[in-house]
Amino acid sequence: MYIVPYSSIEHKPVWNDFISHSKNGIFMFHRDYMDYHRDRFEDHSLMFYDEDKLVALLPLNIKESVLYSHGGLTFGGFITNVKMRSVTMLECFDILKDYMRKHNIKHLIYKALPHIYHDYFAEEDLYALFRNNANILKFEPSVTIDLQNPVPFSKGRKAQISRARKMGVQVVESKDFTNFFKLENEVLSKRHSVTAVHTVSEMELLHSYFPENIKLFAGIFEDKFIAGALVYVYNHVVHTQYLAANDLACDIGALDLTLSTLIDKYKSSKRYFDFGISTEDGGRFLNEGLIQQKETFGGRTTVHQTFDLMVE
Repeated sequence: MYIVPYSSIEHKPVWNDFISHSKNGIFMFHRDYMDYHRDRFEDHSLMFYDEDKLVALLPLNIKESVLYSHGGLTFGGFITNVKMRSVTMLECFDILKDYMRKHNIKHLIYKALPHIYHDYFAEEDLYALFRNNANILKFEPSVTIDLQNPVPFSKGRKAQISRARKMGVQVVESKDFTNFFKLENEVLSKRHSVTAVHTVSEMELLHSYFPENIKLFAGIFEDKFIAGALVYVYNHVVHTQYLAANDLACDIGALDLTLSTLIDKYKSSKRYFDFGISTEDGGRFLNEGLIQQKETFGGRTTVHQTFDLMVE
C-alpha cells in the first residue's frame, strides 16, 4: 500500500470518479467544490493505493506542518468504497503515520463524516482512530430530524407556522442569492458581529456547478424577502447551510413556515433533515436557546466528531 499526493493536473477525473462510486462521498468532496477556495487553503489531499488500486481518498489541507481535514469543508475524513474493511483502514493509518513522519508533520486534525451522510456503513476510520490513540478534540451536537420517524413539532412551533400562513407568507424556491446574503449578513452582523463564510459570487458559482445539491428557499411577505433557508441536498440528508430571518419574520413565523415547508417537501425522498451544530469553543459552549429552537421541530442530537492524531 502507498500514498500519492493529489495533483489537480493529474488526478481530478480519478478523484471525482472515486467519489461518485464511494460509500460515503458527498458532493462537497467533488473537486469543483473543494477547489473554489483554493487560494485560501494549501491543499494536501492524499490518495491511498493498494497494489495500484485506489482504495481511499483523504481531503486535507496543510498549515504550519499540521494536516487538517480540509478547512474549507464542513466534514472530512476518509472516503472509501464498499471494499474497504477494518484491517485495510488500519493499514491506511499505518502508512499515513509513516507519511507524516517522513514530512515532519506532527498532527492530523481529523473531522469524521457523521454517519447520517453515509450511503453505506463507513466507520472503519473511527475504530482506526481509537487504535491509534487519537485524542477527542471536539464533540459538537447537531440537531437532526429522522424524516421516517419524526418527533412531533412543539405546540409553540405549530402556532408560529399557523400564524405565518394566516398572515399570507409564501415559501418559494429562489435564485436570489443577493437578497438572501444581504439578509443573512444583516442578521449575523447584528447578532454575532460576523458575516457569512461564503460570498454571493461564490455561492452563485457553486450553485452553477451543483444546481441539484444547493437550493435556496425564500419566505416572502408582501413581496419582500424576509426569511430564507439555503440548504445542501445530499443522497439521504437535507442540511440547512444558512438560515436567515429579520425581526418581522421572527415575529410572524416566516422562517418556521419555511422550514416546515422544506421538511414536508423532502420527507418522502430523504431520510434526515439536519440543522447543524449549535455550539462554540469546540463544542464546550452550548447555545441552549438555539439548540432548543431546533429541537422544537422534532430534531434530536447527532454528533460531529473531530480528533487529533499525533505522530511521535
